[in-house]
Amino acid sequence: MLFSSSPLLIDTLRQRRVKLSYLIDFPAILWSGRANSRNFPANIYPFRASSHFLYFAGFPLENAAIRLYEGRLELFMDNAPKDNALWQGETPQRDQIAELMGADAAYPLTELFNYLEDAATIVVQNPITANEQRQLLNCPLVSAKEPQGIDLELTQAVIHLRLTHDQFAINELRQAAEISVEAHKIGMKATKTAQLEAQVRAAMEGVIMSHNMTCSYNSIVTVHGEVLHNQQYHHPLQPGDLLLADVGAETPMGWAADITRTWPVSGTFSPTQRDIYHLVLKAHDTCIDSIKPGIEYQDIHRMAATVIAEGLVELGILKGTPEDLVEQDAHALFFPHGIGHLLGLDVHDMEDLGDLAGYEPGRVRSQRFGWCFLRLNRPLKPGMLVTIEPGFYQVPAILNNPKNRKKYKTVVNWKRLEQFADVRGIRIEDDVLVTEIEPEILTKNLPTSIAEIEALVQN
Repeated sequence: MLFSSSPLLIDTLRQRRVKLSYLIDFPAILWSGRANSRNFPANIYPFRASSHFLYFAGFPLENAAIRLYEGRLELFMDNAPKDNALWQGETPQRDQIAELMGADAAYPLTELFNYLEDAATIVVQNPITANEQRQLLNCPLVSAKEPQGIDLELTQAVIHLRLTHDQFAINELRQAAEISVEAHKIGMKATKTAQLEAQVRAAMEGVIMSHNMTCSYNSIVTVHGEVLHNQQYHHPLQPGDLLLADVGAETPMGWAADITRTWPVSGTFSPTQRDIYHLVLKAHDTCIDSIKPGIEYQDIHRMAATVIAEGLVELGILKGTPEDLVEQDAHALFFPHGIGHLLGLDVHDMEDLGDLAGYEPGRVRSQRFGWCFLRLNRPLKPGMLVTIEPGFYQVPAILNNPKNRKKYKTVVNWKRLEQFADVRGIRIEDDVLVTEIEPEILTKNLPTSIAEIEALVQN
């Protein structure tokens, strides 16, 4: 990776560990993780450091650890072997890296054994590193979702800090958003001559790569938008299709963006596609307009569900009052996921911690249809970055389910729904920063209106 630092980065990292020292009175050791092999040891997947490590260390160092205690940071890592320069080029030495991150001390990784007493940790997803953590700490670590004792205290402290973003993080997140916006615009323009989903994906990811960034998650670029996490790109683009693209960039420091747009392959929405797009956009705009400190994120989800139910009633697809339909979870037939999630160093920020991060203490996930996929259930605070991503989908596994057919027999006009067969899936997603005043849409430069989207695809 490119090792570059700045006074702002060093000061930010120092502030983060000082803030952590106010929340816990014991040492914390965080591991970065290791690269995984694809099929033989020398052929590895791109390395991605643990986000908790990144938050305090700043750099995606492989096979490294940091010890945080009383506002100090100690780095533990080995210098690269001398023959590594043949394959990887010259890399900075441990002491140089420590200086770049403002570390207070730096030691070989083997020295870590002498600094483990009374230390807490967060389990790394990488199985090799997780096993090393268990052996070194000599305790039965289970997973990051189920910490115990001081590990739980550390996890809660890290959640408290990472829930809201400092200025350095916001700068990084704005950069990721800016490049993601550019990628989506290029994707829309590329659709005019593309024959396969893969060609649009290539155009979009090419923009991200050209800015020395990576994708913050596996891109979704599909004419089968009803498959929520579709990662196949072989389908041909046909006139009448809608192309749903969920693509986001990640900065070299690990900060993510997450954007979805849906556009017509032909450059023009059909009347039915236009009707559904309008109701999804109304839900999107209503939710963003409601974002402010103190509002419950689950209430924003309810707003989206109500707006979508109301629109489907107006279109003759659902029957009844929007409020009653939402109470029956009828909206989830077409909007089965949550309104969004936290965004930061992870595209679903801190989701490795399960609902410890996403849910306010004392709250548990609902078992209700649709509501069970709500990833965030907290009141919003200034500095939080969240996604707003309502959608409409015709998922065969949901709509053809005999139990759903029976339960919603009287509230769904199935004949009317058949007239919207050319709408497999529509989602509109933006990244929204909570502020003391109005919400800041980091991705606002990517149009959402039908006229502007059609113009981008056509030109």
